[in-house]
Amino acid sequence: MNVEPGRTIVLWCPDWPIRAVCREDGLDEGEPIALIAQGFVFACSAAARRHGVARGLKLREAQLRSPGLVVIDYDAELDVRVFEPVVRRVEQTVPGVQVVRPGTLAMRARGPARYYGGEQAAASALLATLDELGLVGARVGIADGPFAAEQAARVGAAAGEGVHVVEPGASAAFIAPLPVALVTDPRTSTLLNRLGVRTLGEFAALPEADVRRRFGAAGAFAHDRAAGREQARVLARTPPPEFEVEQEFEPPLDRIDQLAFAFRVGAEGFIQRMRDVRLVCTGLRVEIDDERGGRSSRSWLHPRWFTPADVIDRVRWQLQGSGMADTGLASPIVRLRVIPERIDSTGAHEEGLWGGGPDERVHHGLTRVQSMLGHDAVVTASVGGGRMLADRQVLVPWGDRPPERGAGREGDAPWPGSLPALAPASVFRDRRPVALLDARGAEVAIDARGMISAVPERFAVGGDEAGAGAGVSATGAGRARRTDGFGARPVRAWAGPWPVVERWWDPAAAKRVHRFQIVDDDGCAWLLVRDGDGWWAEARYD
Repeated sequence: MNVEPGRTIVLWCPDWPIRAVCREDGLDEGEPIALIAQGFVFACSAAARRHGVARGLKLREAQLRSPGLVVIDYDAELDVRVFEPVVRRVEQTVPGVQVVRPGTLAMRARGPARYYGGEQAAASALLATLDELGLVGARVGIADGPFAAEQAARVGAAAGEGVHVVEPGASAAFIAPLPVALVTDPRTSTLLNRLGVRTLGEFAALPEADVRRRFGAAGAFAHDRAAGREQARVLARTPPPEFEVEQEFEPPLDRIDQLAFAFRVGAEGFIQRMRDVRLVCTGLRVEIDDERGGRSSRSWLHPRWFTPADVIDRVRWQLQGSGMADTGLASPIVRLRVIPERIDSTGAHEEGLWGGGPDERVHHGLTRVQSMLGHDAVVTASVGGGRMLADRQVLVPWGDRPPERGAGREGDAPWPGSLPALAPASVFRDRRPVALLDARGAEVAIDARGMISAVPERFAVGGDEAGAGAGVSATGAGRARRTDGFGARPVRAWAGPWPVVERWWDPAAAKRVHRFQIVDDDGCAWLLVRDGDGWWAEARYD
């Protein structure tokens, strides 16, 4: 069969982000599921779409339309990781594959059509391969160029066709009725719609010189694509070297120490294969399957790079949790797989000119303690997100990634009411009671409008030498109370108060406090907090 040089096959897995999450977490694809990115729906399942959920909706609007919606944070790395085995399996059927995006593959049609006896036969072989992997419902489009072939796959999905073939030379007429937004950015699409240009055919009818002069190189590229003059060609990827290691156990192993011993040779081979090509692994994923069909999967990081002993430790920690290495398992292990997720050149990890002795000794000592006491036994301090300073103190196990900015409570912004830089040097994990007094010796109060009752003149802090004899004590409900004014320090300067309100929408869990800053006669600055129980010292500016 004579096939034009530009003929392209595109294999498309609809709703791949949803499928990737379901395959990873064992969820049912028939449930209403939505993946959320920055507060908006990034992808949703077919069941969610039947309830009215669509891409681009705000999270609350999506939950309003589908009360039983399963909400999961979108993870782009998960898409790539779960799709990689699919790509490798497809490459065994049709070599020379280009990954357009996770869930979408493109390949030249000439070779597969000759090998399988036609384009339709090649597409059927691809669909059969995905059916073997459990990815039922995939679509194949064949046309002149990757763009037209992908649109053919999507049109075929809408029509219920597994394979949609556009005859050679007919791609321009095929894509002509499609909306112009497929080839232009939102701003250009809005402008073209206002000018009455709404389809690719109408856009392609515009003079090429005028389009280039008005919209530049990007507009000219979109115009070529709309007219079926696509210059892009399939760029087959070079399969990356396979460093992952997988080991099956027959009979299954039911003890952690037995599993660690049995996998020692595999761990050494895993690291050695990377060393042979001058690579090191700084992040890996451990997947463990048990006899009951359960799976444990976790990513591990390393502050330097993994050695075989480090790999064995991560496997052991993932299995034992807080238990001991010689403990039994709830279900015997049948398969263990280690996948490198972060690989770097050894040149980026060479020792400095004067060596790395002290750092290496510190790392060796901390790792040794971890191997004896567990992964969570050695932690490092990190700054997370939150309004109160005590909430921002995050302890991270040695070797793990610090909290990411903008993710949940670990994020840095936005936190309305949080303390701006510079932060105090000393933060009290257990707040200290404080007596803040006015000129008459009465406690300074804050009214409902956030105004202080009087100018603070003296204050005393309990719980340290500075507050000794200052007449501060903690009673019954933990309220800071002033027993007398003896030993109170003069207040040189003050600022505030500033309200901090959390969970205002939930009366049962709402929290409202006021922050206040003072400077004593020694020049030491204090950060105070006023709540329903009185005044407290939250931190000190040393």
